[in-house]
Amino acid sequence: MSVSAAPHLCRRRGAVSPAGTLIGAVLLAAALGGPAACATRPPGPAGAGCDRDWPLWEAYAAHFISPEGRVIDSAAADHSTSEGQSYALFFALVANDRARFDALLAWTRANLAQGDLAAHLPAWRWGRRDDGSWGVLDPNAASDADLWLAYALIEGGRIWRDPALGALGRSLASRIVADEVRALPELGPTLLPGPVGFDDGAGTWRLNPSYLPVQLLRRFAALRLPGPWDALLASTARMAREVAPHGLFPDWVAWREGGFAPDPVHGSKGSYDAVRVYLWNGMLAPGDALAAPLAAAGRGMLALTKARGAVPEVVDSAARDGAVTNSGPVGFSGALLPAALRAGDEALGAALSARIAAAARGPLYGEPPRYFDHNLLLFGLGFAEGRYRFAADGALEPRWSSPCAEH
Repeated sequence: MSVSAAPHLCRRRGAVSPAGTLIGAVLLAAALGGPAACATRPPGPAGAGCDRDWPLWEAYAAHFISPEGRVIDSAAADHSTSEGQSYALFFALVANDRARFDALLAWTRANLAQGDLAAHLPAWRWGRRDDGSWGVLDPNAASDADLWLAYALIEGGRIWRDPALGALGRSLASRIVADEVRALPELGPTLLPGPVGFDDGAGTWRLNPSYLPVQLLRRFAALRLPGPWDALLASTARMAREVAPHGLFPDWVAWREGGFAPDPVHGSKGSYDAVRVYLWNGMLAPGDALAAPLAAAGRGMLALTKARGAVPEVVDSAARDGAVTNSGPVGFSGALLPAALRAGDEALGAALSARIAAAARGPLYGEPPRYFDHNLLLFGLGFAEGRYRFAADGALEPRWSSPCAEH
């Protein structure tokens, strides 16, 4: 089936099954042509739209989220992280799931932010302590989680018409600027991975390319939130140009006066962090000024994946051939899917979707189902199914909010 002949996927609820939604050209049409037309219209009232059920989100929530709103990573001693909470808040907004959104926010505020997200960045990790009690295990914040949390709050406030959510998101964004943005010599304002531990005090800073989703920075800049958001976009673009000479991103990188260098801890390895760079870049609006250069910066991973038939689990970003180690888990296929679709590579998109379908175990994927895999899948498959888009100004456009979604 050609892209032009593929059916429009903007259907009423119940039209999409949990595991069989994303095969071949139908998936490509969904990502490149179908529901994207809906996303160009302004948001309508909450509850408008079609296909409000999101089977993968419902299955994820049932398996990984407690009734109190805690996202539980069973593969990591039942710990919870600010990453998991912030991603889940984003997915709840995409799903128009206000009840879960509120529960997730309440748990995050009470347990990770000392009861006040306007005053405290959320702690990174929460779980069982050595004495058997439960609480914060790592009080340092993670700036990528903080960005996603602020974004979900700001966009939730706009889409659900709840000014209190938007105000909280803006306060959190100001806290990010105060605690996690630093002016690095010759690079300018840059987002550090957290408030503590990434500046050695001797002129080297450790940075993480996956902590910088351009659409989020773009949104904060478009809203003119206080802070150097345009400068952060510029330093992010420079990082993308200079740290991936072979089209492969590293998990971590160092900045020293004069330029980027391999990370002192992880070297040039690219794996579970870096895979998100291709995901974020693949979901950029075509009209974003950085969409084309960032897509070009990551083409080496698309080429490697196509040649091998699977997304690599580990690459050496400094090696021309990637020095690949192993094939990545199912979530990696979901993460690379938007980039393949954006590149118009139908064969690669079909191969990735087939690998995802082969890993289906009921409504979830893999045995046992893994927390991180399913976050990548919710992002990648949700985008491929046309459940959400990012506008050129970074605004979130969930399909349910579009008045044309009743087609």
